[in-house]
Amino acid sequence: MIPPIADRFVAGETERDVISHARVLDTEGINSICNLLGEHYDSPEPAAADRESYCALIEAIGGEDIDATVSIKPSQLGLGIAEGCFRSNLELVVERAAEQGVFLWIDMEDHETTDATLDAYTHHVEEYDGIGVCVQANLKRTPDDLHRLADYPGKVRLVKGAYDEPSDVAYREKSRVNEAYRECLEIMFAEFDGGIAVGSHDPAMIDYAEELHDEHGTAFEIQMLMGVREDAQHDLAAEHEVYQYIPYGDSWLSYFYRRMMERRENLLFGLRALIGR
Repeated sequence: MIPPIADRFVAGETERDVISHARVLDTEGINSICNLLGEHYDSPEPAAADRESYCALIEAIGGEDIDATVSIKPSQLGLGIAEGCFRSNLELVVERAAEQGVFLWIDMEDHETTDATLDAYTHHVEEYDGIGVCVQANLKRTPDDLHRLADYPGKVRLVKGAYDEPSDVAYREKSRVNEAYRECLEIMFAEFDGGIAVGSHDPAMIDYAEELHDEHGTAFEIQMLMGVREDAQHDLAAEHEVYQYIPYGDSWLSYFYRRMMERRENLLFGLRALIGR
């Protein structure tokens, strides 16, 4: 059982929990991105188990009348074991997603996985365009990646980047990351035909995306995490397509800890819950 202090950020431990949360969001005009927690496996068995869990989740979503998608991490499907392990597991998940007509997101992890992740995305999106991939604005290579990805169908989610990357491959200063995020948005709205996902809780970045949309007419959606700026999510959903990223699973503790540490507002929420205020 996930304690009340954590259930703001995690839907629950089971597939039933995340589907139930997605149903509620659907009635409120917010779409869902369902993610089974887990990553960085060093043996094929847990990667295969999560592959099967994702296939079952996709089938469950396919049987629902809700706008829900699925998001996976490459290391969760075995990228840290071998690229072949990841690709074979991903192949089965993509096949199931195509069968059910469910959109599938491929998350991005640290910079050492970028090439393998993008290669897998560009390979599969040629056959099934119901796939998206995440890119990180703090990586110095990302503008070049975006120019290349503009020629593919599918969707691209832009985030600032949460991994502690070395300075030779990534911008580390907050102001420079914000500048890079704006530069990446400019490329996407100018060169993409659509399929832009603005993955940010930063009002300034969302405002800039709206300005670029007015200038170029390129469609976009907004993606935010469960438990973070949810009032803003509902307000934005009145004018934009909004997706909430919903994690679930029994690996919730480490995820909850990261959410607590990354923003002062989240930490204050946790402390108030602990003291019953």
